[in-house]
Order: sequence, then C-alpha cells, then structure tokens
Amino acid sequence: MKVLVTGATGFIGRVVVSQLREAGAELRLASRRPEGLGSGDDAVLMPDFDAPDAAFAALTKDVTHVVHCAGLNNDQGNATEADFQAANAELTARLAHAAATHVSGRFIHLSSIRAVIGARVSATIDEETVPDPQCAYGRSKREGEIRVLDAYASRGRPDATVLRLPPVYGTGMKGNLATLMRLADTALPLPTGALTGTRSLLSSQSAARTVRHLLTHPGPLHPVYGASDVPPVSVVAIVGAYRSGFGRPVRLMPMPAQLMQAAAILLGKRTFWDSMTATQICDPSLLISQGWTPESGTLERLAEIARLGKSQFLA
Repeated sequence: MKVLVTGATGFIGRVVVSQLREAGAELRLASRRPEGLGSGDDAVLMPDFDAPDAAFAALTKDVTHVVHCAGLNNDQGNATEADFQAANAELTARLAHAAATHVSGRFIHLSSIRAVIGARVSATIDEETVPDPQCAYGRSKREGEIRVLDAYASRGRPDATVLRLPPVYGTGMKGNLATLMRLADTALPLPTGALTGTRSLLSSQSAARTVRHLLTHPGPLHPVYGASDVPPVSVVAIVGAYRSGFGRPVRLMPMPAQLMQAAAILLGKRTFWDSMTATQICDPSLLISQGWTPESGTLERLAEIARLGKSQFLA
C-alpha cells in the first residue's frame, strides 16, 4: 500500500503521516513546503489549483490510496471567497479527477462540519443532515465534497468518501480552541458562566486514526462520515480543563448572558461569542457501526495539552 498524503506538514496531515508510517504504509507526501518533510519518504511539492493536468497525473502516479488533508483553513482572516474556492474546491476537484483516473484504491477527503452548519447554529448533525454552509470557508468545503464525489461517480467508482471533522484539538491547534486556551491562562477569574454551548470535539490523533480506519475497513465506504470524541463537552468545562492543565484555580464566574454579549459586541467579538454559546453535536454512530471506536477523556486530553504547552514555554 502506497498512500499519497496531501497537506502533510499541516496540523492534521503530520499526525496522519505519523500514524500511517507506524502502520508500515509506504508514503508519498505532498506539501507547499516539502523541504520541511525531512528524508526517508517520497516528498513532493503540492501543485497549485491551476497547474497543468500532467502535474496532478504525476502526483497520483503509482500510489494506491489518497488522503487529502491540504486546504485553506478558516483561521486565515484575510482570505477571500475566491481564495477559499481555489484551495478547497478547485484544487480538490483537480486532485480527485486525477486520482479517479490513476489511483486504484480509496480517496479520503478531510472536510469540516462547516460544510454543513455555520458556527452560530445549534444543532445535532450526522451524515444525513442537509448541508447549509454559512461562511466562505464552509461553502468552499462543501463544494470540495461535491466535486470529489462527482469525480468518482462519473467513473462509476464508489471508493471516495468525505470525513467531516468537528473542531480538532492537539498540539499546534488554532481557532476558537486555541483562543479559549489563551484566555484560560490567567490567574484572574473568568466570566464564563454564561457560555452555555456544548461541543463535539475530536483529537488530532483520533482524526488520523479515523483516516486509517477508512483506508483499511473491508466493507464498502459510505459517501460521508462524521467523527467525534464522546461525550460532547461544555465550553465552560473546556476552559476549566485548560486551567487545570495550567495549574490554576478554575475561578469561573457566573455573569448574565446579556452583559457578556454586550461586551463581546463592544470588543468586536460577536462571532466568537455566538460560537461559544451554540451547541453543536456530531453523531459518529455510522462510523461506530462499522467498527470504529471513538475516544473519550476529552477534558483530560485538553488539560494535558495545556500542561505540556506551559512546560515547553517555561523550558
């Protein structure tokens, strides 16, 4: 088995690479920064979305499976709709068409729950939830999903699947989870009592383990899967876990939601506030029914990330 992993130097991609290497897979690693991949693997430059067809044919030549982790994340504050579409839809489509032609095995496309719901929406979602993306990033990820499945369907192939991820945590994480960790790293009391949201999360290790499961699962693939740790955790508990890891008292103060919302608006953080008060649950039942085991102990893992981060900073 030789697996092409795109985005191999990224937050999730590098964990996927580590787990597949441990499993004994031969790898071709594609990245915008192939010099950062070291030696010992087949490392190549990831083509741009407008590269010639020959570049994508060469990228997919002599591999048996593809894991597509590359993309433009929603933590890129200056990215435009066109930027997201180029990176997450057009590039994905070019790769999928080449893979459907040249690759005999499976295509695992890493997507996001933002392809289904916006950050402010409270909902429980599964593979049958009707997609309603509400931001440029989400729309681009949804378009990428469609283009992958269409590329394989056009050749009568059922061996491509979309893996939708909730917020992923681990060393090097960004986004709201990293913001919460920075807020937790203070001795002052935090007015978090009105943060009523509950979220499904997924560790980067579990995301990589899910990819490995989908590559090796003997049965047919479903077009879409959703993964998450179980059970979901509250935003307040996330902050408490970080504080525990930092060795700080929890000190979470109750405060009326209206006051916190007003403060968030005043500080230009309305979107962050809304996302922290939304409840978003990802149901992984389909994966579980196919032999996948979700991780638990989410709060303990978050505390450990904070502890390790603090130790590295002090060192």
